[in-house]
Amino acid sequence: MKLIRFGAEGSEKPGILIGEKRYDVSSIVSDYNESFFENNGLEKLKTAIESGTSFPEVAADIRLGSPVARPSKIICIGLNYVDHCHETGAPIPTEPIIFFKSTTSLCGPNDNVIIPKGSEKTDWEVELAFVVGKKASYVEEAEALDYVAGYALLNDYSERAFQIEMGGQWAKGKGCDTFAPLGPVLATQDEIADVNNLSMWLTVNGKKFQDSNTSNLVFKIPFLVHYLSQFMTLLPGDIISTGTPPGVGLGIKPDPVYVKAGDVIELGIEGLGSSKQVAVAYSK
Repeated sequence: MKLIRFGAEGSEKPGILIGEKRYDVSSIVSDYNESFFENNGLEKLKTAIESGTSFPEVAADIRLGSPVARPSKIICIGLNYVDHCHETGAPIPTEPIIFFKSTTSLCGPNDNVIIPKGSEKTDWEVELAFVVGKKASYVEEAEALDYVAGYALLNDYSERAFQIEMGGQWAKGKGCDTFAPLGPVLATQDEIADVNNLSMWLTVNGKKFQDSNTSNLVFKIPFLVHYLSQFMTLLPGDIISTGTPPGVGLGIKPDPVYVKAGDVIELGIEGLGSSKQVAVAYSK
């Protein structure tokens, strides 16, 4: 299944994508949230679809929101592609680097990205994210995929000055409003033949900056589920973003390139669709 949420910001309804058509499933699902995943919602929805339940079609021009309602956590993995480590001059990690994005950074896949007040170094990062399907604590790596509800496209926007030059933790450059557009879909595991071999790309104003494949991940998803669950309980609906490949603005030599108002950022991952954000300057 491919799950979507649609409608005005703050009033999204749950839906599904079948082929190119969208359908409203709010008659049987309240939302794609912690309760949905915790209470076997995916299987119940699958059963309803397979039984031939009729759902109203949703117009293609209606806004898409994040395919997951506000999670308890958005956890990100830093420097998880070897060649991205090289472009930033960082050593290849021997253990995953973990940071958090605020839940208020989550937004729809095609919403505007707001350049924060005072920002001069807003950057892009195409990433493969996965969503936790059930409560996970001290999970064995061999069983880790049993805890994954599905996969999604995420743009891990980062304000590099806030992140690197202001001291403290990375989170202050990662959690700004609109800095985590997710989707367009959450694809269940059966929709993706090989999550370790998905092409991924990102362009700015039509110029390709990132062009890679999930085969280049340093730490794969089963290990990440296992590793993270040693330090915290992962709750159903939590989002984990697995890191970005090379081609970020910070890594461009000799002069880094950063997002400015009016820029159009487009990105995609094979099997997970594409998204598009237009950059706008902060205003009250």
